[in-house]
Amino acid sequence: MGNGRLCAGLGWLLLCCWLTSVSCLPRPDRVPEPAISVQPKPCEAPQQWEGRAVVYDHNTGRNSRVLISYDGQNQRVRILDEKKGHIPCKKFYEYIYLFKYPVLFKIEQVTKQCSKLPLLQPWDPYDIPDNSTYEDRYNIGGPGDQIEVQEWSDRKPARKFETWVGVYTVKDCYPVQETYTKSYNVTSSTRFFDLQLGISDPSVFTPPSTCQAASPEEMNDDC
Repeated sequence: MGNGRLCAGLGWLLLCCWLTSVSCLPRPDRVPEPAISVQPKPCEAPQQWEGRAVVYDHNTGRNSRVLISYDGQNQRVRILDEKKGHIPCKKFYEYIYLFKYPVLFKIEQVTKQCSKLPLLQPWDPYDIPDNSTYEDRYNIGGPGDQIEVQEWSDRKPARKFETWVGVYTVKDCYPVQETYTKSYNVTSSTRFFDLQLGISDPSVFTPPSTCQAASPEEMNDDC
């Protein structure tokens, strides 16, 4: 007797299923597997750019408006104080950080007086480290005039609070804001704007001739 005849008899239903190795009974609906949340990966920030920034020192309560030239490839940064009107007894400086050496040149913009100081802090690039913790994604601005950004930190869940928070654009991974904390207190925060890709004038990283006779001591900021 063939398998087709056996299946024709209702009484042989189970035997038919066994012979054909096909389940003839209705299968219960499969329970969908829970969706796995895929965490974003840090974007790769540009290695060379120029722009402006406002640095707020929470210890002194002072804002500093500066021009920045950033060269991550060669680990160097040039910062120029912006002059926003006349401020009595205010000196404006140019800072050239050369982390590969490591040395800092501090130049008074008017007199070109120069100090050559050792760089004690390690190189800290403007980027998102690979081991950063993803915090949030949101838009800056209002309808029709928005920029999408991601927020990252060095927070480690159940192990430590953040000491650094960085906000970077989603599209091109430009820095928007960085905040540093110490002992649960914010120490400094920097807002970036008017950024342009590349270095228009690489000579900004070369100290002026007055730095050939630079003082090894910090300059006096008094009038």
